[in-house]
Formats: sequence, C-alpha cells, structure tokens
Amino acid sequence: MTTLKELAALLNISVSTVSKALNDSHEISEKTRIRVKELAAKLNYKPNRIAQQLKTNKTKTIGVILPTVTNPFFAEVLHGIEMAATNNDYDIIVCLSNETMHKEERSLELLSNGSVDGFIMAVARESQVKMQTGHIRTILDNKIPVLMFDRVVNDINCDKVIVDDFKSVYETTEYLIKEENRKNILLVSNIEELSVGKLRTKGYSKALQDHNLEANILRLDNALDVEQSIYDFLSKNNKIDAIISIDHVTGIVAINMAKKLGKEIPKDLSVIGFGYEHTQLLSSPKISIVHQKAHKIGEMSMKLLIDNINTEEHQLQTIVVPSELKLSESTK
Repeated sequence: MTTLKELAALLNISVSTVSKALNDSHEISEKTRIRVKELAAKLNYKPNRIAQQLKTNKTKTIGVILPTVTNPFFAEVLHGIEMAATNNDYDIIVCLSNETMHKEERSLELLSNGSVDGFIMAVARESQVKMQTGHIRTILDNKIPVLMFDRVVNDINCDKVIVDDFKSVYETTEYLIKEENRKNILLVSNIEELSVGKLRTKGYSKALQDHNLEANILRLDNALDVEQSIYDFLSKNNKIDAIISIDHVTGIVAINMAKKLGKEIPKDLSVIGFGYEHTQLLSSPKISIVHQKAHKIGEMSMKLLIDNINTEEHQLQTIVVPSELKLSESTK
C-alpha cells in the first residue's frame, strides 16, 4: 500500500506538502495539487483512516438510529443521510431500535465508546410513550453531538430537523373544506401516541374548529385488525365524505375499504395520506399525499450534524423542512 512518504519521495516534495495537497489546502498551488492527486490516483493511494483518527480525534463516522426501515419514510431519510455522508467523506453505522427503548439505549451505549463522532436519530415509540429519555441526555452530557429528526423530544437541547406537522395537516384539512366543500372529515391515525401524531391531530382539530365543523377521529394505535377497524367505522358512519390519514399506511387501507363498501373515490369520498411520491403508485386510484420530503430531511440532518461536529461555536438549530400537498386521483 502506497504511503504519504512514498508519494513525497516520488514527487520530490515534503510529506506535509503532499498531505496539504490531498486535502485541498489553499497553501498549495493548483499545479502541485494536480500533480499530487494524479500520482495518488495512479498508485491507488488510500488515506490511513486510523492514523487520521488518532491525529484529529475524529472517526468521520456517524451513528444513525432508526425505529424501523420497513416504513418507507425512514428508508428514504436514510438514503438522504447516506448520500450527504458520502458527499462529505463520512461513513454511517445504522442501528434499529425496533421501537423499543432498550434497543435504542443499547445502540447509543455501543457506539458512544469512540466509534462515532455523533448521532442522528428518530426517537423510538417506547421512549416517547414512557417519556424516558435519560439515555439520550447521557450522550449529550458526554459531549457527543445528537441530532433528532421527525420524532423529537422538545425539552432536549440538541439540533433538530422536522416537518411542521401541525401546519401541514391544518392546511390539508382546510383544502378539503374550502376547495372540495367536505364537511365530515375523518382523521385516521396509528401514531397517536407519538409527538408527530399529536401535532397532526391538533392541526386537524384546529382547522375544523375554525370552520365550526365536528371532528371525527379513528385511533388505531392498539387495533389488531386495521382493515376491519376502518371498514367498520365507515360502514357505521356513512356521512364521512373525506379521510385524512396521518401515517404512511392507513390512507391506502382506507381507499381499499371505501371501495369495498361501494363508495366512488373521489366522487363520494376524498382521501389524503402522508408519504412520498412513490406512495402514489401503491393504490388505485392514486392517493393524494402530504409529501414530507424525507430525502431532504436526511440530507439536512447530516449536514447540520457535521457542522456541529466541526464548529467550535456551533449554534443549535431547529430546521423546518416544508411539506407539500401533492394532489392525485383520490381527491377531486
């Protein structure tokens, strides 16, 4: 394996000049940088990451802790994180909490021994429900940067990247009221226990309140049979003329159950769910969605955490990535 010393000898320059040229230092001329990089590429030179870590006390690796990857939202966020990491010469280690506090705590403990420079995480369902987040605070107390996205804990002082969940559902509800003249709008949720679920429910409730309309909420957090629960509710409440699903699954289920009951979509019933553009390919008719721009959330999360790691006077931020209502065949 070619070393910095060997490159320097072949080019008849100092080791420090080679190092600075490879790192694009402004102290080195463009001509020298080109010479060094061309020879390094020719000889397949690879930097010694262990040596770099010892010198800088940084691993150039980020721990990413997700509740699941079966949810398309988290999978898309992860893709955004990975792309931003690659573009900034960072690696990632991914752990799944499987929505449990124990697994989340174990992952943080495992990687906080010097394996990573910081963490990107969406808080596990159990941690949020039980409001037990001491394991996250311990990491911050040990001066390891943490960034939360989507599912955040408001009273933990760290960087955050979020969607304005309240506003996005408020505006979605108003669209159905104002543009489609819907009066009996059902909110369906299987994330009612989570911070994002609470905010989305509040946005829906406030929009209905502002227009003097009655709220209809179907909570599915503990439902064993989601299809049957939605079918039963719609069959008993024939007045429902629109559905907002505030998660990534139940909107498509609602379309299927409404069709099973003989309803025409969107003539009899409009349906809007949360998701991203590929979600629209999974239902017939194609579902209208609140597009959360998950890929951008991942990119912004990685960039903000890297800034925290590399900036001594980093100012903690909460970045709001605006969502977008993308209408398709399930709305008028």
